[in-house]
Amino acid sequence: MPAETFYVTTPIYYVNDAPHIGHGYTTVMGDIITRWHRQRGENVWYLTGTDEHGQKVLRKAQANNVSPQAWVDRLVEEEWKPLLDTLDIANDDFIRTTEQRHIDGSKAFWTDLHERDAVYQGSFSGYYSVGSEEFVGDDDVAEGEGDDEGFKVSKLDGSRVEHMTEDNYFFRLSDFQQRLLDFYEANPTFIQPESARNEVISFVSRGLRDLSISRSTFDWGIGVPWDDQHVMYVWVEALLNYATAIGYGTDPERFEAVWPASIHLVGKDIARFHAVIWPAMLMAAGQPVPHQVFAHGWLLVGGQKMSKSKANGIRPDEIVDTFGSDAYRYYFARALTFGSDGSISWEDISARYHSELANGFGNLASRVAAMIGKYFGGVLPAAGARTAAEQKVVDVVAEAVAEADAAIEAVAPQDALAAIWRIVDELNGYLTEQAPWQVAKDEAAGDRLATILATAAEGLRVLAVVLNPIMPKASNVLWGSLGAGPVLGELADQRIDRVAAWGQLPAGTTITKPASLFPRIEASAE
Repeated sequence: MPAETFYVTTPIYYVNDAPHIGHGYTTVMGDIITRWHRQRGENVWYLTGTDEHGQKVLRKAQANNVSPQAWVDRLVEEEWKPLLDTLDIANDDFIRTTEQRHIDGSKAFWTDLHERDAVYQGSFSGYYSVGSEEFVGDDDVAEGEGDDEGFKVSKLDGSRVEHMTEDNYFFRLSDFQQRLLDFYEANPTFIQPESARNEVISFVSRGLRDLSISRSTFDWGIGVPWDDQHVMYVWVEALLNYATAIGYGTDPERFEAVWPASIHLVGKDIARFHAVIWPAMLMAAGQPVPHQVFAHGWLLVGGQKMSKSKANGIRPDEIVDTFGSDAYRYYFARALTFGSDGSISWEDISARYHSELANGFGNLASRVAAMIGKYFGGVLPAAGARTAAEQKVVDVVAEAVAEADAAIEAVAPQDALAAIWRIVDELNGYLTEQAPWQVAKDEAAGDRLATILATAAEGLRVLAVVLNPIMPKASNVLWGSLGAGPVLGELADQRIDRVAAWGQLPAGTTITKPASLFPRIEASAE
């Protein structure tokens, strides 16, 4: 694998609960970004997976009277891997923390830390959140209220905490406080967006304490290489997946070719693990740190952060079964600002589906093909002389593609789609203004009619290419209806950096009216 690899990861998802749209959000955004970069001709590697160790998993398996391995195997096969098919995810790899490659790689990393004197044995006495698998400092513990009355809770996420005392191994995190702060200053885009960057810098500036990185009161985890009485703290072990999946400790040549990661996509609630603990561990091991950690916001349903405990965790397949996977991918990329909290509703999904996808984009593709079928027997005519109206279309397309490309580079899929939709709006406006159905009534205006419809078809070619990373199914249907495959090749092979060059769809190409890309549906939120 070439040295320059665009390597993107999602968090590995905690295996216990069924996937909800929060998991789907991160995974789809990563998929859109990596598909786009592939169509730029880059070497891309996209990783997702599942986090399967820890006390929470062990307790859940025991409650279901099965072994923890049988429990996680069932969840991965019945819940997590099907999510990727449901959402049309084109990931290159799926890492499970119970896989041997991860176990071997994690032990190799720990051995490297140990040999560099980055870990030591000590005793931990304090609070631990089993729900979040996180050690919680005394300052971040409060008395519970409401349903949590009588319990201690974490101020960080509201989860209940338990007081525990264990002999553990510690990572010398405190040694890296200034080094991290210097790194953040020298690399201002390492943590994005700015709100996440500010929170992390504030957290580190308050002082870092050494981190307990092993557990000794249960055994569902990866054993510490030099001490079989301890297993690795699940969060520390989970972070290692980004390295073990590409060969750390098992395939050094491949690891060197792919690492460091280009972007770790995470929810903002786990930004600290990825932007503080993870780079410190890598520094301690003598490895480069990732180029960027991008923390997206929470999805709000009815004004509340979506979670299983609040019964507002919507499953992705509920939306896909009604609107389709393309509309799901489009909605979450278009309606929300990646990096900020965003509210979603069934009604908004339905409204955007009909106004933007069915009426805006789908109807455009349908009527262009229908008019070429009606006036030119389904064969793309040669364009005549270009007027100012056609030149405006050409210019808008070139500008929009460049803006969309820059937006993807900035991890702003919502801005990329806004730019692309300028092309949809421009083509719809162009057809309204040029009124080819009126021009067709003048037998002497055949060249003009041909120019209008050839221009619209060429615009649709561009849309098929730039929308393919977002809506691969509809884009491929459109590509087929334009007859582009036999003359231009597979859609996935079309280069985004060359797509705006005008006139690539040759005259004589057979155009067929596609099945409705986004048929009207009666959508119920019940």
